[in-house]
Amino acid sequence: MADLQSNARLRAAAGTPTTGVIHIRTRLAADFTVISNALAQRRGSAVTVGVAAYISSLPDGSSVSITALCEHFSEGEILISRALRELEAAGYLERRRERLPSGQIRTRTFFYDVPWGDGTDPDGPPEPPRPRKPPAVETITPASTAPPDQPNEPEPAGLSDADPQAVAVLASLRRVDPRLILSEREALRLAPAVGEWLTAGVAPAQITALLTARLPDRFLTRPAGILAFRLRETPLPAPPPLPRALTGHTDRPAVLPFQTCDGCERAFRAQEPGRCRDCRDHAVRGGWRAAG
Repeated sequence: MADLQSNARLRAAAGTPTTGVIHIRTRLAADFTVISNALAQRRGSAVTVGVAAYISSLPDGSSVSITALCEHFSEGEILISRALRELEAAGYLERRRERLPSGQIRTRTFFYDVPWGDGTDPDGPPEPPRPRKPPAVETITPASTAPPDQPNEPEPAGLSDADPQAVAVLASLRRVDPRLILSEREALRLAPAVGEWLTAGVAPAQITALLTARLPDRFLTRPAGILAFRLRETPLPAPPPLPRALTGHTDRPAVLPFQTCDGCERAFRAQEPGRCRDCRDHAVRGGWRAAG
């Protein structure tokens, strides 16, 4: 007698999703790169995430200039340059200008697995992130059971002891971006740096514009870390020049600030970011040859 056979559909294995992606995991022992989910799942441009993953996979010393990245990716210079600026604003990428003993200026690029901000040494190489310590458990002791000879600890300074104009500037930041809400302790920590800017002659409106310009779409840390980095890394403006009647000198042309070339990443002086003269001449000659 033949065995009975059923033509019913087999049931799916327990725990297997019926919709969406199903991962087929393979344990890799070599040629792999570890990136955080915060970076891989970052909302926004896919080019930014792809460029970040590619830079993470490169060994130290590899060129990550716009020209080198355009040779690897099919996107053009505009999208690649925009991706680098987004990574720099989010704290994953940092470009530092250093002066060599010969007097030349070079640009060094640092890439962080975790966005850097408050607590990172700006003058040295990046350090790996340290694990967070568990919060200490406070024990409340009734006043009646406290020893009589225990001295009273001094209370921490409040906002009344800080510069009121600096505190007003920090409090007004949330009017521009509602995410920039600071606690009392954070405002006390940032007030001295804001006070230095005010003493240097920077107007409160200009400080607000510098602290709120080009903020990342998503904060991975407290906004106080980003504000502390900008207050620490933004150079203070030069003091206003004395009147000509006091100095007796004629007007001199203003010295243009240093900019990083979007093509070769060399430092050059210009009023606005862009390309250096060599890159502009190269692009013009390339356009002539294409037109010819």
